[in-house]
Amino acid sequence: MRKVVNFGKIVIDLDIFYSGENIIGEDASESSGPKRESNLVAAKIHGSEDGDDLAELTALAESAGAIVVDRLQQKIRSAHPVRYIGKGKAEQLSLRVKEYEADVVIFDNDLSPRQIRELEKIVNGKVLDRSELILDIFATRAKTQQAKLQVDLAQLEYTYPRLARMWSHLDTVAGAAGGTAAGAVGGIGTRGTGEKQLEIDRRIVNKRITELKRHLDSIDKRKLREIDGRKGLFKVCLVGYTNAGKSTILNKLTDAGVLVEDRLFATLDTRTKKWMPAKGVEILLSDTVGFVKNLPHHLVASFKATLEEAVNADLLLHVIDVSNSEVTRQVESVEKVLKEIGCGGKPILEVFNKIDIVKEIGSLEMLQTLYPEGVCISAMTGMGLDSLSEVIVKKYKGVEVLLQVKFSQSNGKVQSYLRAHGRVIDEQYKDGNVRICAFLGRNQLPELKRLRPKELIIEN
Repeated sequence: MRKVVNFGKIVIDLDIFYSGENIIGEDASESSGPKRESNLVAAKIHGSEDGDDLAELTALAESAGAIVVDRLQQKIRSAHPVRYIGKGKAEQLSLRVKEYEADVVIFDNDLSPRQIRELEKIVNGKVLDRSELILDIFATRAKTQQAKLQVDLAQLEYTYPRLARMWSHLDTVAGAAGGTAAGAVGGIGTRGTGEKQLEIDRRIVNKRITELKRHLDSIDKRKLREIDGRKGLFKVCLVGYTNAGKSTILNKLTDAGVLVEDRLFATLDTRTKKWMPAKGVEILLSDTVGFVKNLPHHLVASFKATLEEAVNADLLLHVIDVSNSEVTRQVESVEKVLKEIGCGGKPILEVFNKIDIVKEIGSLEMLQTLYPEGVCISAMTGMGLDSLSEVIVKKYKGVEVLLQVKFSQSNGKVQSYLRAHGRVIDEQYKDGNVRICAFLGRNQLPELKRLRPKELIIEN
């Protein structure tokens, strides 16, 4: 087991914990070894928003198997282009690394390859950034073939521009001196000037990226065909910050049996289940991967097929953990990602979850002011789920309108549809025809028209 330092956010997020075989360590839920201790130190640029910048890093570290034992925050004026932090802070970090016998440093935001190289020299250990931490967590959570391919692609696209720092020697391989010894890697086109190992690795990674994209593209097309096959069904998609309670809601409403754990990124794969919240109302309810602040771009791109459920949904349920002290920032982060994937104009219903453990009533009241149609629930206890179902049914049906519908007695489908989905007020039979007066949701009119009644009059 090795000790690991987590270092980040504009100056330092120093996180020390024990690690196993992965970049960060074994999944805490699967490890029988000692608890991993961590020490967090953070800093941010002057003028940035106030808040607990270590809250999410702490959660991410704990999700990777760490237990935070110390926290320290500091502000700076700007990030250094070479070291990311100032010379004095870098030296201070080096001393802290030695003091805790740590060998890995993790920044809470993305670093350039140059910054990573320089910092590794200073601390005399491995340096990672926020994206690598999240990618490592995703790698341990991926269970299905699709999720594994998506994580592999994101990791390779992140690694490609950083390959240079993985090779300190960059020796030329066989062919540099025209060598033809057994086992030489060179050959036609490589003799003479030779070829650096870095160039070989870049070609290998490029080839693998192309293969993964081709494979995932076929998955995307298959996913789109599945979605196209659901036309005519009302699609509702659960979106929100990671660990907001989306999977718990899906389980409570549909008995889906999805894994539920109190940790970040417990669910990576989309699950879709049929749900009948009321008579004649059939809905497809989907759960998606959770979002985080500054979600790595490669992950968003790689999980395109998974997020396709949200893009094609008729209604998004934005699940918000109102018990979290950073709830406002989390809402902003989710809204930002939704715009990035093309869901900015989708109908959204805010769902205020975990109201049974809310600590700051002011934050909840502010959210209710911003989103007056939002529904308060506790997915864990079941509180408010009936109200949520009623609101969704209303969204499904749309505003009720009064109809006069005339159809042949032989067209039993019209009569069955109105009885199942509407509120029948009156029925009259004359000359082989049926005339029904009923209330029906405006969103259900297209389906009724497809059944070809002889006459359809909307009263209001």
